[in-house]
Amino acid sequence: MVKLSVIVPFYNVQQYAPDTLKSLRANARGDFEFILVDDCSRDETPDILARAERELPGAVYVRHEKNGGLATARNTGIDKARGEYLTFLDGDDWLAPGYYPQLLSAIEELGCDFVRTDHVQCTARTRAVHRVPHGRRGVVMNPRDAILPASRSTSVDYAYAWAGIYHRRLIDRGLLHFTDGLRTAEDRPWIWKLHREAESFAAVGLMGVFYRRGVASSLTQIGDVRQLDFIRAFDQVVAETAEDRDAAELLPKAVRTYCAIISHHLGSIERFEPAVARKLKSMSAVALRRMPKELLEDALESMDIDRASRLRRLRRRPVSAGVAA
Repeated sequence: MVKLSVIVPFYNVQQYAPDTLKSLRANARGDFEFILVDDCSRDETPDILARAERELPGAVYVRHEKNGGLATARNTGIDKARGEYLTFLDGDDWLAPGYYPQLLSAIEELGCDFVRTDHVQCTARTRAVHRVPHGRRGVVMNPRDAILPASRSTSVDYAYAWAGIYHRRLIDRGLLHFTDGLRTAEDRPWIWKLHREAESFAAVGLMGVFYRRGVASSLTQIGDVRQLDFIRAFDQVVAETAEDRDAAELLPKAVRTYCAIISHHLGSIERFEPAVARKLKSMSAVALRRMPKELLEDALESMDIDRASRLRRLRRRPVSAGVAA
């Protein structure tokens, strides 16, 4: 019986894949499987993964014939997974030796639906510890109780899928798959759904994932149209939260977060291609107009003057009929 399935999407990461695979080997166990999903890479990544299928204990290699994005690749892995528990890793990140056995022990001891963990962010030679914004460690709680308050960062703002481990019953309840086709911010609707609909979770102090920032091929570094999928992702968060039984309490948090993300992208608009920058402004203006007016005003009032002014100017921006549709 497979105890843990690790889902690892890869796309054009030939420079980093060997380190990722080496760290998986240092976490291998007889009842672990590593589902290596190549999302139609155009470099040497497929050859690296084909060798890994032969050499890495528990490796299962799957190749997409068409690039579908990170959400779709993760869904492919979920559908292939046989483990009682699942976790994720990105193809350019790596792990501390022996981390997965510790992570598995943590969730088995706690007996909850999912567990969230800290991680190390790596930018060039710089290392920074990032912790789950949830103060109580090793205590099983209702995930809904960790969404609020709206005024500060909480567990739903720490959306990294690879920073945790998840029981298989979440698949059976329809809570573990990602929105197919999302190219960025795919973790946002996913983590909100987990916190609204799962029954139990805990945060623990384990720290074994090393998250590589600043990779040239990463969508966080590319200013093309795929970045605009964050709008579709947060539209989904707001729409689904509006249908929740506690919408009156939870929706202000969703709207405030959406506004903060829009402002963040506008604040670094120079990294976008000119046509994409124009589309970002137009689509964001329409998104603001879709938000509940009272909640939007409350969100803007809670922000610093620079961010609020930026969004208020954007809301007054004329929008073409094609973008509004």
